[in-house]
This record gives sequence, C-alpha cells and structure tokens, in this order.
Amino acid sequence: MSDKRKRKDSKKQKNLNPMNNRKKVGILLFATSIVLFFLFVARFSYIVVKGEIAGTSLEEKTKSLYQGSEVIKAKRGTIYDRNGIAIAEDATSYSIRATLEKTFVSGKDKLYAEEKNFDAIAEILHKYLKIKKSDALDTLKTGLAENKYQVEFGSFGKNISLATKQKIENEMSKQKMAGLYFNEHPARMYPNGIFSSHLIGYAVPNEDDNGLEGKLGIEQIYDDVLSGTDGKRVFQKDNAQNPLAGTVAEETPAVDGKDIYTTLDSRLQTMLETSMDEVYKNVEPESLTAMLVQAKTGDIVAMGQRPTFDPENLDAIEVWRNFLVEDQYEPGSTMKLFTTAAALDEGVFNENETFTSGKITVADTDIYDHDKGAKGDLTMRQALSWSSNVGMVKLEQKLGDNWPRYMKILGLGQSTHSGLNVESAGQLPTDNVVDQAMSSFGQAVNVTNFQMMRGFTAIANNGTMLQPHYISKIVDTQTGKETVTKTEVVGHPFQAESTQKVREYMRDVVEDPNYGSAYGLYSVPGYNVAAKTGTAQIASEQGGYIEGENPYLFSIVEMVPAEDPEYILYLTMKLPKNYDREALPSIANPLMKRAMEFNEDSTDDIANEETEKVKVSDYRNLGTEEAASDAQKKNLTPVVIGDGKKIVKQSTPNGEELMASEKLILLTDGSKVMPDVTGWSKGDLLKLANLLGVEAVFEGDGYCKEQSVVAYDIVTTDKLHFVLE
Repeated sequence: MSDKRKRKDSKKQKNLNPMNNRKKVGILLFATSIVLFFLFVARFSYIVVKGEIAGTSLEEKTKSLYQGSEVIKAKRGTIYDRNGIAIAEDATSYSIRATLEKTFVSGKDKLYAEEKNFDAIAEILHKYLKIKKSDALDTLKTGLAENKYQVEFGSFGKNISLATKQKIENEMSKQKMAGLYFNEHPARMYPNGIFSSHLIGYAVPNEDDNGLEGKLGIEQIYDDVLSGTDGKRVFQKDNAQNPLAGTVAEETPAVDGKDIYTTLDSRLQTMLETSMDEVYKNVEPESLTAMLVQAKTGDIVAMGQRPTFDPENLDAIEVWRNFLVEDQYEPGSTMKLFTTAAALDEGVFNENETFTSGKITVADTDIYDHDKGAKGDLTMRQALSWSSNVGMVKLEQKLGDNWPRYMKILGLGQSTHSGLNVESAGQLPTDNVVDQAMSSFGQAVNVTNFQMMRGFTAIANNGTMLQPHYISKIVDTQTGKETVTKTEVVGHPFQAESTQKVREYMRDVVEDPNYGSAYGLYSVPGYNVAAKTGTAQIASEQGGYIEGENPYLFSIVEMVPAEDPEYILYLTMKLPKNYDREALPSIANPLMKRAMEFNEDSTDDIANEETEKVKVSDYRNLGTEEAASDAQKKNLTPVVIGDGKKIVKQSTPNGEELMASEKLILLTDGSKVMPDVTGWSKGDLLKLANLLGVEAVFEGDGYCKEQSVVAYDIVTTDKLHFVLE
C-alpha cells in the first residue's frame, strides 16, 4: 500500500472518530460565540454612546412610556366696549354627530342610531337645531344607505351651546334612544348678537380645531394680539399610562391673549342697531350705514351697516364687505360743507351775495338745482341751507386751483389708514372743468364713509381734523400694562372762524322754514342742531347715473350742539324701495338725544395704569398701505409722505421704541409731498427734514404754526422754514 493511500485512510479514521468531531464543533461554536459577543459589545457600546436605535431616541422612548404632556391652552383675549362690557369672549361649543355603525354596541346595548328611530331623532334635531326635519332624515337615511360610520348635519350641527346639548341628551334619554354624540370645540361667544358685526368680526376654530382664528374685522386684524401663546405641562405616568399626582416635572405657562377695549358704547350701539333694523325693514334700501363719533376725540361710539349678520349664525351673512371703509361712493351735498369752508378761508364767500338759482352751464354741460330754480334768487348763505348746486359751482369757480388743494388736504383720494381690511382710497375728480365743478356739490368725486367723517371732524373742531378710531386701549392682563389710543390730529384744513360760520349756516338747514332743506326733521331737545342733508346720484356700471324711482344715496351729517359739537352723526341710505324722509331722522333723533344725556352724566376717568411703549417694526420695502395699517394697528400715528407704492425710509429705526400714538413718518418711493405739520413738535419736524434730506430752519419755540412749503405741495427746496409758537 502506498504512503499516499495510508495517509488518506488515517485521515478518514480520524473523521469517523466522535471525539474529534465534538472538538471541532466545540471550537466552531466557541469561535462563533466570541465573534457574536464582540459584535454585541460593539453594538451595545454604540447604543450607549449614541442613545438611539434605528434613528429612534431611547431617551425620548423612555419619556413617552413614563412621561406625559398636555397643552395648556391660552385664553383668547376678550373684546369689550369702552365701559368694559364684553362684546366677544371665549366659550365652549359642541358639534353633533349620529353614529350609524351597527357594531357600535356595549354588551346588549345598542349605542348606534337605529333605523326605526330615525324619524324621532330627526324631530329632535329639528326642534333644537332648527334644521328641517326632512333634511335631517335625509342625512340619516343617506348615511345608512352608503354604509357610513357616522354622519354630521352641516352648520346646523355646529356651534351648539351647552344648554342645547343638554336638552338634546335629555330628550334622547327620555325616549330611550341612542346614537347622537357630541364633540367639544373652542368657540367664541358674542352675547350681544348683531353688534357692529363688520367692525368686530368673528373668530372660528382653526383647521386643526385646537384654537380660534379671527376671520373678519377686529377679530382678524388683531388676531395675533388676541390669540396669546399656548403653554405645556410635563408629568410622570404610571404603568397604566395615567398621570401621577404631584409629579409635574416641567411647566411652561400659557400666555393669554391681550384684551381689546373698543371705543363703542354698548348703550348707544344697541339703540342704533334697533333703529337701523326698523328702517331697513320698512324702507328696504340696498344699504344703510351709520357712524356716531365723539367730536373732540375721534372715538367711534356707535357704528353699523345693513345688511349685517349675527356672528353666531354665519350662514346668514349676505355681505362680507365693511361698507364704511371698503365702498366708495359719490357723497352728494354733504360735500358742500367743505366747499363753503374753503371759500370762507380764501375770502371769496359773502353770505349776502345773491345769485339766480336753477341752472348753470359749465363748458358743454348744464348743471341744475334740485328744485330747478323754484326759489329764484338765493343768497350764498341760503345756497348751503337750501342745497343749491349752482351756488356751489359759483364758489368752486372763485376758488380756482385752490379747490383741488383743499380736497387733498382733507385726505380725499387717500386711504385713512384705519387698519381695517381692504380700505378704499376713493378717487379725486379728473382735471376736467365739469368734473371739478360737480365735485363742489359731491358728484364726480368718490369717497369713503371714514374719509367723510374725518373731514366732518374739522368742521366740528374749529378746523382741527381728527382720525376716527375704534380701539380705546389694549390691555395685557398678565402684566397690567396698557396701550392707550390717544386723540390723533391729522390736519388743519380750515381756519376756526370759517368752521364756526359753517356750523352757523348748518343750523339754517333745520331751523329756516323757507330755506331749510330739512326744516323740522332733526332736533335734540335742549340743544341747537347743525346739519346738512345729501342726495347723491349713483353711478351706473354702464356709464352715467342710475335712473328710476328714488335712484339716490340719501345722507345726513349732524353735529350737536351746534356751537361746540360733542357728537357727529353721519348716516347714508342707498336706493330705498319705499322712500320716507322721516327714515333717517327716526335713527338720528333718539340716538343723538341719548348720546347727549350720557354726555351730561359722564365723568372723565384718570387712567393710572402703566402705558406700554411700542417697538417699531421695519417697514422698508413694504407696501404703503400695509405699512401704514400695521403702524396704526400698533397704536402709532403713521404719516405717509408721497404717493408711492412702497416705503423706502422711516423716521424711527426698526427695533427702537416710541410712546403710544407718537408719529412714525414713512417716506414712499413717490413724490416728496409736504404734509400739514401744524401743531407738530420740533422733534417731529427735525425727523421730517432728515427723512426728506433737507435742512430745517426754526423761528420761535413750541409747536409749528406756519410752514414755508404749503401742505400737499411737492418739496423742491433744500430748506424748510417753520414758525413755532
């Protein structure tokens, strides 16, 4: 046998030896164990160092098992009237659903809505939710036919009060039926119902249904102020995942939203809403607006429109627009107050001068008086009280180029920067001589309600024009700090003597039996009333003016008392189907009487709360309207320089602080138009000069009395001279 064969046989014998096989297996297992051990050690070390497995944090996983958290909801700020009466406040509402799934049982108890009970359930829903019984029944039957787990009932099944929820539950229990269930939602309650609804707005649950979101008016504009910031609470849990008492490990408190106090007076607002309802029902106008303002402060104490809506019944909203800032219109004869004041200022008005009324021809256009000249010759004083278009055109012709300047000084054709959404700027008349003539009696010029009221404050306040505002103060309930809105002077378009004369002539409108266009219609017991009516033609979308029966916008502006007005009321009524000349007086007379009664009883409260400073934002490169509205919202007084579309400079840098209501001058990328700086401090004048890149030269001390560049002229000089007093 060869050596090779012997070695092969020997190896074969060893392989057949069990002892040798066990040794080999043992060695293999030992080696494998060593490898696995080191792999385990390496993996364990990695997990210890990194603290995660497959991207999942072990620390977070442990916390989720033994640590829980919950959101601490921030309370949305309450909106109040000027006297602290709630207009909008937080509440809880419920939505209802009907469960149809037949597997929804507990033992032998059927917890779903049984088909045999559909009729009775629909009757209950109709009784308490005002949904038609047939609609509720259709919803239930359709859901069952489509094998739906549950069904809801649209807007009728939302915003349900606790009281209504309990009534439905009691009724279901009484009839021994199941299947109706409720979900809880954050909600907003409006206890006064219809209450300047387009100004206040409304808030509804957000998309995640974990909070409220403002959708209109103050609720939307000041949503970030009202909302606050939610907090968080972290606590320990037991093995059953229940919170352990006294184990709060971390808590971030919620920051509640700030409260907003409006300038509205609920007593006057409620009366206004009631009166407007009556007129709207009886006269059936296309629209109706009202604004009552404190003459000496610019506070809007009552404001409304028709159509309107109840913020707790949003399905009934017919119109989303706030007519008082979004709609522009030709104002008609109330504009004659401004024409007369301008003529007095320029020395071209003689109250005893006579003219022939009836018709005047301008270029190729005949302009008529409302009575076609039935009164014959009139004096210029009677031109205002009898509302003569011819008389106003004659004044406009005497004013010449000064009349367009007065319209600009009054702020017509410019946004008032009220802060309300989608505000219209209106439109000045074209340079056409006919349009200029017609603008003197309120046609061919488009305005907003806010613009007109701002101009009326100049007539009431001896030439000082105020910004109408609707926010009284914003209160941080957690710090006690208040941001108070102060009276904001926005111009001095007329001299005091001129406006005093205009108010004297306005008394003739209601007191003169022969030449008073509203003689005997407007009165407030114990006071003299200054008033001016308006009857404006309404532009047609097809061109020209609307025709038909009463195709007008009727209006009245009233100031009481005439000698030194405390209140200004402005009403408009568009296209009434059943015109009644007593309609607007039925709103004005009781409202002004009540306002004057409250004025006699009121006392000035001295605020001793700490006033909060306002941090200035960066408005550069923002749109002009957006920047000015935001500054107004933050309780600053924006002064826009120029007619540009974008802000390029601001008088106070981003991040610095100003006192509430202090001026923030915003320079646009348009022409450098000089503002009316009457009454400005030396500091504000220096800021203006610096912004315009010119030198300021002063004479005297105090506040600005005269300016070298006339208001609304383009600044072309390198020096501005100011006389201070």
